[in-house]
Amino acid sequence: MMSRKGTIEFIHPRVRHTALDPAAQSQSRAWRMKSFHYDVLKKGEFNKQQRTMAGHYRPPPSEFRIRHNAERSRTTHHEADVVVVGAGILGCAVAVALGNQGRSVILLERWLRQPDRIVGELLQPGGVAALERLGLRECLEEIDAVKVYGYDVIYYGEEVAIPYPVNAREVGEEKPEEKSHTDEMRGMKRKRPEGRSFHHGRFVQRLREKAMAHPNITVVEATVTELVKCDYTNMILGVEAMVQGEADSFFGDLTVIADGYASKFRKQFRTDAPVAKSKFWALELIDVPLPKPNHGHVILGDGAPVLLYQIGTHETRALIDIPENTPTASVAAGGVKGHLKNIVLPSLPAAVRPSFELALERDKLRSMPNSFLPPTTNKTPGMILLGDAMNMRHPLTGGGMTVAFNDAVLLSELLDPKVIPSLDDRKAVLRQMHTFHWRRKGLTSVINILAQALYSLFAADDTQLKALQMGCFHYFKLGGQCVDGPVGLLAGIIRQPFVLFYHFFAVALYAIWIYITWSSSVLTMPLRAVSSVGVFWKACVVIFPYIFSELQS
Repeated sequence: MMSRKGTIEFIHPRVRHTALDPAAQSQSRAWRMKSFHYDVLKKGEFNKQQRTMAGHYRPPPSEFRIRHNAERSRTTHHEADVVVVGAGILGCAVAVALGNQGRSVILLERWLRQPDRIVGELLQPGGVAALERLGLRECLEEIDAVKVYGYDVIYYGEEVAIPYPVNAREVGEEKPEEKSHTDEMRGMKRKRPEGRSFHHGRFVQRLREKAMAHPNITVVEATVTELVKCDYTNMILGVEAMVQGEADSFFGDLTVIADGYASKFRKQFRTDAPVAKSKFWALELIDVPLPKPNHGHVILGDGAPVLLYQIGTHETRALIDIPENTPTASVAAGGVKGHLKNIVLPSLPAAVRPSFELALERDKLRSMPNSFLPPTTNKTPGMILLGDAMNMRHPLTGGGMTVAFNDAVLLSELLDPKVIPSLDDRKAVLRQMHTFHWRRKGLTSVINILAQALYSLFAADDTQLKALQMGCFHYFKLGGQCVDGPVGLLAGIIRQPFVLFYHFFAVALYAIWIYITWSSSVLTMPLRAVSSVGVFWKACVVIFPYIFSELQS
């Protein structure tokens, strides 16, 4: 209805949705929002009805948290406590975590068919533990997931196994001293932590099924086109989207953006961009005999690292890292296929080569950028940027999903209704997001720094890095804490940044010792001792930029 001033009259939402046909509801809401911003917000007039139209006010929580009313609000009025953009790993986890607390959630995904990606296929033990805390452990069932017990590192044909530590305590597990009896007194052995590897798409579909079955979540296949923002307060009120070719809108007290590494909204809230210096190129090997089944394999040689891990009973994923401007992958040298055939294939274990060569001839090569993006604090009222849209690290260590599930656990704790009764309290939510940024550091800073630093060593392209790479391998060969500490960090079990700092520089010092004492001639040892300063300096150059990036807010 038009007023005498030529603007659209304000109609209470409950009256509006009964008066308009469904096709016009969303468009009507958008027009009223724009009219409201121009005619009311510029004048600074805020009454209860006007704040309702802008999304600044909701009826008392008890009025619409009754399940039936909440579901009706989501499906008919497209309004909820939370709107989540992206039904991937993190989006589904956050939706379920908040839904379990009684929040009303709308989960939007542009494509609900099973995704087909070449990363996000290995979940570390710390991620499995977080998945269980979210009540989603059963999503690992019925997808032909494979148990993972640790890693096997192959350095120029020489192997060393680095299993997950049996003496590490997972988050939430009872401390040994708090138990009435020790495991030994019970005649039991502590269970070694396990990870899982699987087809990414199958796992995501299981998560989506759980979200769809949740009474507090409505899942909609929709392509989000833009955020709805209050020009006066800069609050995010919801999103505009295309649903079955028609424009629509979805509104919530809180909008969670989890639209992945290629986020279309990231650049609106931060000035930096992801940095990718290499790509993973993928092949799927069939019935390949791996040197150590149920382990991830890292193969080190003259080039960048190669990863091998099972993703099913018969399937094994091969990920080959190729840095930018690699001469052997140039068009003149035969391109990526030429690099895989001439450089990578000869470096693989003999038993793996036939399957790799067959897959190279059979499969179409696919790639993903290996990006790094440091985390930042969410400072926009009404919105949270999460997942790969907010923070990325090299996928070498397989830590992405572990970070995502633990972020979902932490976020749900900080936004618990006992702590934040109404998400409409934007100031309280922003305070919790500041806490979120720093509390997640115990885990995420470890995984972020470890991934980037370890990749620098494993993709060594100069003398100093090669020395550190060799020192790292022989450090693992020492066994004991030289294995349990690093792999506990990698697994998301040990959440102490100082432990990472300690082991990294222990590797550096051990590498220097090897560099000096393993000299081919006694006469060259003094020269190598002087050169070892460059090795230590290189170690500092590798790790400190990533430490500093984690200290930023």
